[in-house]
Amino acid sequence: MDKHFTITIHDDNGVKQFNVHKLVKKALFYGLSFILSLTIIAIGTVLYLENNIEAMKEKRAQMQQAYIDLKQKNIALEKQMQDTKRFLFIKKKELDELSDSLSEIEALIGLKPIEDASIEKRINLTKQTSEQIATSLQLIPNGSPIEYHGITSKFGYRVHPTLKRREFHRGTDMKAKINTPVYAPADGIVEWSGYHKKSGFGRLVILQHIYGFKTYYGHLNKVAVKSGQFVKKGELIAYTGNSGLSNGPHLHYEIRFLQRPLNPFWFIKWTQKNYYQIFTKEKKVPWQSLIAALSQIRIVKPIPTQQSSQQEQSSKEK
Repeated sequence: MDKHFTITIHDDNGVKQFNVHKLVKKALFYGLSFILSLTIIAIGTVLYLENNIEAMKEKRAQMQQAYIDLKQKNIALEKQMQDTKRFLFIKKKELDELSDSLSEIEALIGLKPIEDASIEKRINLTKQTSEQIATSLQLIPNGSPIEYHGITSKFGYRVHPTLKRREFHRGTDMKAKINTPVYAPADGIVEWSGYHKKSGFGRLVILQHIYGFKTYYGHLNKVAVKSGQFVKKGELIAYTGNSGLSNGPHLHYEIRFLQRPLNPFWFIKWTQKNYYQIFTKEKKVPWQSLIAALSQIRIVKPIPTQQSSQQEQSSKEK
């Protein structure tokens, strides 16, 4: 028979008895259950914390690697920014030089500066003007009308070789043998073709060009065009000779603008290679307004200035 204690309690409500053995069992059961629960909770908590610690370690490693990668990217970006700054500095310097060059070209070709205009716009305007260089050289006398072999008498005051008196020489006498071909230096219309007694030029051809320009070809042996005939640049108009008041075969070549004589030498030298030079050499022509007028004209297929090998080599007046 199991030994156990019984506790009896008397109160106003009656008598109560408790079995101590059962109470101990219950206490032990609940205590063990509580301890077991605490143990399970503690183990679970430890496992959870360990798992979180590992995850945090992994995340920390990832963040450290991300920081290293970001640092390397920042170094590369900083280097790229420095390279970009150097590149932009070089480009700015080039643009400044380009702007200065454009300013010089604009001044030479008569373009007025536009405030706050972009480089691109200025280049386009210059390009449009450069396209008209060929038009200018098609319509305004330029280059040598004959194969260039030098000049025997310059433009300006001289003693006339036949009349033996000092007078103003309105043109340039170009060295040439009899029957040297003479070509039109620009498009025009023949104003005169034939013998001209009053001037002393003998056989003479006068070409009327655009915007008030005229060219004279004196002392010819033979003419190849008729008055009223339209001629193109480079077209044969005559052959050199010794007619009129001449002391030897040559070509008397004149260029006039609104009847005012111009020095033909600068026009003989005038080609696409030194296009802007004439603007500073010849002051009697209002080049700015002339270029503005020519900007409204387009020549579809301009004829290049004819230059012989000797003329290419002879850039200075003999």
